[in-house]
Amino acid sequence: MTVRVVCYSGFKGDERPVRFQLDEQWYDVEEVLDRWYDPDAVYFRVRADDHGIYILRHYEPDDTWTLESFRSPVA
Repeated sequence: MTVRVVCYSGFKGDERPVRFQLDEQWYDVEEVLDRWYDPDAVYFRVRADDHGIYILRHYEPDDTWTLESFRSPVA
């Protein structure tokens, strides 16, 4: 699923996500829990303001973001 992402740009552009949009809902990233790389993409495991855990993938060759995984908050 393609998502819209707003990033913090510090040392490099699109350094880390700070907000993302799924359908019509925007979520603020409260914490980047993990980050890993493959040759063409960067993955971010984040906790959003709804307390869900999301894995976002930034595919760098065409600058697209996708939602790879979601885990709802534990009640």
